Amino acid sequence: MFDLSGKVAIVTGASRGIGRAVATLLAARGAHVVAAARGDHAGETVAAIRAEGGRAEPAAVDVTDTGAVEAMVAGALERHGRIDILVNNAGIARDQLLLRMKREEWDQVIATNLTAAYVCAQAVLRPMIKQRSGRIVSISSVVGQTGNAGQANYAASKAGLIGFSKALAREVASRNITVNVVAPGLIETDMTRALTAKVQGDWAAQIPLGRLGETADVAAAVCFLASDEASYITGQVLAVNGGMYM
Repeated sequence: MFDLSGKVAIVTGASRGIGRAVATLLAARGAHVVAAARGDHAGETVAAIRAEGGRAEPAAVDVTDTGAVEAMVAGALERHGRIDILVNNAGIARDQLLLRMKREEWDQVIATNLTAAYVCAQAVLRPMIKQRSGRIVSISSVVGQTGNAGQANYAASKAGLIGFSKALAREVASRNITVNVVAPGLIETDMTRALTAKVQGDWAAQIPLGRLGETADVAAAVCFLASDEASYITGQVLAVNGGMYM
């Protein structure tokens, strides 16, 4: 089940957290993973995948640089002849109350979290259409569904991913390309682990399942949507939030 042998996957923001977990699981299921991150930050992810016998290569790319994204995709096509899976995971947060939010804090978040997904998706669409198959999965957030004080920019970008994905899903369905969203809730990452035990407990109390999620929970959802088993699912939002938002 969820056999991705022979598939080529691009994962942005693959250096840590959810991105690393997604890249690792896709590789474990047989995909050749292009792990994209700024600078050489994806090196550790690639080394870990290779140590487990998986196939991966790093791609040094800033997803806000259209030319760099297009070059990454062109290079992957030249080496492997196809692109089967795109996971738009790269994201940043610049939290601030709107009254105090600087324009650059808005622009940076929208550029990285939303515009980059458009750029990456547009870059892979031509080869996917040509091969008449493909999977595009974008990582949104529960905040994109509920909103959150101090995160107007982040919530807007993550909600935008949902609308973007639904529209694109309608455009490319006839070419056997599916476009879906995974919306994580509170996930144990470096950021959440830095919170005090009390703050983590307070957050967990708001979650019906009583705990924060793990990056593996999100990776499993992405892997499913990238697989043949999800071939009849498109334009959907798969919430991985422990029941925090229903």
